[in-house]
Amino acid sequence: MSNPGIAGGRPVIEGTRITVNCIAGYYQLGMSIDEILDSLHHLTPSQVHSALAYYFDHQDEINLDLEEIANIEYWKNQVQSHPEQ
Repeated sequence: MSNPGIAGGRPVIEGTRITVNCIAGYYQLGMSIDEILDSLHHLTPSQVHSALAYYFDHQDEINLDLEEIANIEYWKNQVQSHPEQ
């Protein structure tokens, strides 16, 4: 479900570049499966269910990653440690 060359190695839905983090983030925002499918219309219900199952099995790890992604200071440090040349 993950590939180091896609999405930084984060788990993705097979055959797509959509991360489990994306689905988990929508779920945490209170979106229903139907709403997620409306937003990502190329996914099937089984793909969304599988992503949520993966999320629930790895919830602590994915939540930590989501917190890091949302951390403004983290991104500021990333930009400062990789200045444009």
